[in-house]
Amino acid sequence: MIRLNAVVKQYGLNPVLRGVNLHVQAGEFVTLVGPNGAGKSTLMAIVATLLRPTSGEVRVGGWPLPAAADRVRRHIGLVSHHALLYRDLTAAENLAFTARLYRLPDAEARIMDALRKVGLFARQRDPVGTFSRGMLQRLTIARATLHEPDVLLLDEPYTGLDQEASALLDELLREEAVRGRTILMITHDLGHGLGLADRLAILYRGQIAREVARADISPAAVYDLYAEVTMV
Repeated sequence: MIRLNAVVKQYGLNPVLRGVNLHVQAGEFVTLVGPNGAGKSTLMAIVATLLRPTSGEVRVGGWPLPAAADRVRRHIGLVSHHALLYRDLTAAENLAFTARLYRLPDAEARIMDALRKVGLFARQRDPVGTFSRGMLQRLTIARATLHEPDVLLLDEPYTGLDQEASALLDELLREEAVRGRTILMITHDLGHGLGLADRLAILYRGQIAREVARADISPAAVYDLYAEVTMV
C-alpha cells in the first residue's frame, strides 16, 4: 500500500533522507521511530503528498507520487501533532467542512457517527477552541477517518496527551487497525509504538537502519535494539 524505494530528500546541500526503502502492506500497522533530525516528519510529509522527494520512487495504493497526488489524497487521512482545526468552529462544523471538501454522501449521519466513535457527541456544538489537547486529537482522528481512507498517517499523535487521553487514542487506533486500515505512525515512545504496531522501523541518519516485527522482540528488548542502532 505504501512503497518507498531509494527516496532522497535534500534541502540545498543538506540531505535529510538518504535513500529510504520502506514497504507497508495493505492492512499493516507500522510504527516509525528515530532520534530528532532523523527525517521522520519529512518522510511522512512525502507520503502525505505535502513534500516532493528529491529523487527515488514513492507509491501509495499503486499510484506514483507526486504525479498522482490528487488521487492519493482521497485515500489518505493525516493526523499530526498539530491539530490544524478551525478553533472558532464547533466540532460538528469542522467535520462538516471536511465532508464538503470530499463531497461525502450522507454527511450528517457520518459526522454524528464519527463524533460518537471518538466520544465527542455531547460536545458537538462547542467551539474547538475550548477543547483540551486530548479532545483535539480525538477530533483530528474523526476528521482524518471521516472519508474512510485506506491509509492513515499519524505524526506524533501522542504529543502533549495525559495518560487517560493516550489510552483513549490507543483504543481508537486499535479500532482503525481492526477495520483494515493501513497505518503508518511516528512516535518517540518505543514501547507504546511496538505495542500497537505489527512492525517497528527505525529511521537513523536518513535511512531505515533496522526493522523488526512485534512478534520477534519483547517490549524490553526493543530499547536495547534502538540504543544499538542509534549509537553506531
